[in-house]
Amino acid sequence: MTGEGIVLRPMETGDLLAVGALENDLFTEPWPASIFEREIADRQGSWTVVGLRDDRIVCYAVVWLGAAELHIANLAVAADEQRRGVGGWLLDRALARGREAGCLYATLEVRVSNERAIRLYEKKGFRAVAMQHGYYVDNGEDALVMWADLIPALGEEQDGLV
Repeated sequence: MTGEGIVLRPMETGDLLAVGALENDLFTEPWPASIFEREIADRQGSWTVVGLRDDRIVCYAVVWLGAAELHIANLAVAADEQRRGVGGWLLDRALARGREAGCLYATLEVRVSNERAIRLYEKKGFRAVAMQHGYYVDNGEDALVMWADLIPALGEEQDGLV
């Protein structure tokens, strides 16, 4: 299904109730509303978006844009939209935004137990580069640190372009 029928737009304060509900449904260590409020206010260094299908928020992303680095801080897809390509579609949009901003590489952290997400990230060009031991406060789980080049190496093909 991918992102067909999903409208992507900047996250707004009025979205926080729905985003918070998704955050609580999906994560054992959900972000508080105050973090999303800060990201909404920081439009310069952050790409904070929601995806709507039929006026319902079904996905969202918080991406930090640095001089060279795009950092995927939070990427979430509603449970009933998972395994339909929505996460990959949203990740592609985030990586494209990073390229537009001139970022050279992307980073993220993911729970070592989140095998589905790790497979998606690997499919999109990320590779594991480090382990953050005890990263997650709720249970002390380790985080896998992943990295992807946003600019293809000379002679390497990316998105059909050389």
